Amino acid sequence: MRAKLEKKHENGLKKHSIFEKLGSFYDLFPIFGFAEGTYTRKCKENRAFLLHFTRYFVPLSSNFEKIVKIEMKNYIKFLRPLGAVVCNLFLVYVVYFIARMAFLFENWNLFADSLTWSHFLEILGGGLTFDTSAILYTNALWVLMVLFPLHKKETATYQRVCRWVFVVVNILTLALNLSDCVYFRYSMRRTTTTIFQEFENENNLGGIFMTEAISHWYFFLLTALIGWGLWKLYVLPQKPMTKKSRLLPYYLTITLSLLAFVPFCVAGMRGGWTRDIRPITISNANNFCDRPTEVGLVLNTPFALIRTIGKNNFEVITYYQDKKEMEALYTPIHAGCQGDSAFKKKNVVVIIIESFGREYIGTYNRHVPGYKGYTPFTDSLLANGALTFTHSYCNGRKSIDGMPSILSSIPMFVEPFFLSPYSVNDVSGLADCLNKKGYETAFFHGAERGSMGFMAFARATKFQEYYGREDFNSDPRTRGDADFDGWWGISDEPFMQYYCQKMTEMKEPFMTALFTLSSHHPFRVPDAYKKQFPEEDPEMPIYPVIRYTDMALQHFFASAQKQSWFKNTIFVITSDHTNMTKLPEYKTDLGGFCSPVIFYDPSGEMGSGMVDAIAQQTDIMPTILGHLGYDEPYLSFGIDLLHTPADKTWAVNYLNGIYQYVKYGYVIQFDGRETRAIYALDDTLMKHNLIGKVPVQQQMERELKAIVQQYMERMTENRLLPQK
Repeated sequence: MRAKLEKKHENGLKKHSIFEKLGSFYDLFPIFGFAEGTYTRKCKENRAFLLHFTRYFVPLSSNFEKIVKIEMKNYIKFLRPLGAVVCNLFLVYVVYFIARMAFLFENWNLFADSLTWSHFLEILGGGLTFDTSAILYTNALWVLMVLFPLHKKETATYQRVCRWVFVVVNILTLALNLSDCVYFRYSMRRTTTTIFQEFENENNLGGIFMTEAISHWYFFLLTALIGWGLWKLYVLPQKPMTKKSRLLPYYLTITLSLLAFVPFCVAGMRGGWTRDIRPITISNANNFCDRPTEVGLVLNTPFALIRTIGKNNFEVITYYQDKKEMEALYTPIHAGCQGDSAFKKKNVVVIIIESFGREYIGTYNRHVPGYKGYTPFTDSLLANGALTFTHSYCNGRKSIDGMPSILSSIPMFVEPFFLSPYSVNDVSGLADCLNKKGYETAFFHGAERGSMGFMAFARATKFQEYYGREDFNSDPRTRGDADFDGWWGISDEPFMQYYCQKMTEMKEPFMTALFTLSSHHPFRVPDAYKKQFPEEDPEMPIYPVIRYTDMALQHFFASAQKQSWFKNTIFVITSDHTNMTKLPEYKTDLGGFCSPVIFYDPSGEMGSGMVDAIAQQTDIMPTILGHLGYDEPYLSFGIDLLHTPADKTWAVNYLNGIYQYVKYGYVIQFDGRETRAIYALDDTLMKHNLIGKVPVQQQMERELKAIVQQYMERMTENRLLPQK
């Protein structure tokens, strides 16, 4: 056996021309430090070592290039997983691009007027940053599965599992992006984690989803096609390992591939390489936008969800170290009415109409040729004794934003107050203030108790009673669930009649608030009124239901006028937010907040007509309290419209990281650090950015900074009561 091995070894050595130069293989030993005679001893002790040695160190022959190529192929073969990761992630980038284009086309009317090719390319470039972060976050598990160095996992079954993980994960993220194609028009922002709190008490979401699924069937088809494409185009990381596969090249190349990918992955998730770059957030999207609405086009929904998981976005920026300087510019503390005038014990009725934007009301749009609107009763009320304002705005874009703004005078900044970590703060409101004056207070909403978090809000702000769908159904004077709209709750017309009846049973003075629901998506007119209010514009399914709700309001007032309490009552009519738009001026960043603020006092004491001034939802509470002569201090982020000069009125709202402050005939857009734009109010399409050209710009910045700092400090320090 020994002779055969030595002969085989010698024959192998003779194939290499190196011996022509070195004489014999033994001449190599002194070079590597071996003493004479060592060869024989080593061969006897460990022939395997010598064979291994000659295999790796002898091939310095004319066949060297061939041998190197063979070895390189062994290593390159195991680089295939890294190449597969790159190729497959490229496929995901293509999917995100398709989703962004679908988002653009579905919401084209919101972007068409301001989008140019050069700016669109800028948006795409910015979107790439956020797509990279979302793609790496959502595909991190799959990447680890592919690049984790363990040779036993390299089987056909494991590769199939990896393929399924990749396809399923990216189909889910595609579904999230396509869902926001539809939902964005209602919220004007990408979906964040607050949506789970907002709708946690709803049990009708399945029906709404099915309705939207039917009307947007093409998104399901698109999802199916992309899913099929991802499966077919998926690049397999490598062929299954065999017993002959070399382990050293495998572990070396796979480990190096993973180590090389990690820094790229971390940098992509953060949004940059340098230590000075903080992880990108939703607000960073404004760096690529000319308008806050465009933030939705730059972002993607997976990123928006990931970046808001467990996050508190209420950042306190100290613009003013001197509190007196800040309070001189703005303070939300109202001292109450001073003097000897008696408190007016008038009833207060606040009617919040779902999606009742100014666009639908003819009185606010007389400047539009031939436009009559869709609210004949509301127009008649405005023409016969009601008081309203030329520039009136809501303070948020969701129902949950409207409640605190209207009834507690707390606007929505960054996130809805009652969905934030500070929802447990001590908070007051119109009901709480009037409770102290002996009022009976009640909140009415036709949906089930707990819907949209309204009941929790009503209790937090000290409403004494709450009436919902269950209470309506249990009242023998109603038809019960025969008036259920099949979606959200009791239709507006019967519930408003119930509302009127319940107020008649209350002891005066009383304060009540009603939140309607019929004009909420999916915009269903009750069967009994479908012929009276047929579809008018396929692109605006909200029109018929706006007409229906206006009629319900008319019937309510007809019933209320017969009650003894009617003439001693102040009525407030507003909306929670705006909704679908068709007129260009309501598609702008500010136009999306155009809600009516209407006061109606049958006694005429509050005045009437259209006042050329600015109003907002947060002004409702201080205006009512001021008119009644409320003499105690209270907190409100609004003003008393009846006792504030028109040129001192103002409004503020927040959209996708941008504060919009309206005053002095201008609207300023401020990102928390600097002013991005300023427009004249009569520039209704917001075409001409006057930044740096308006004398009041610095004053507006200083006032807005004071408002924001007051809000953030008081919110985070639980100082939403006047004595705190």
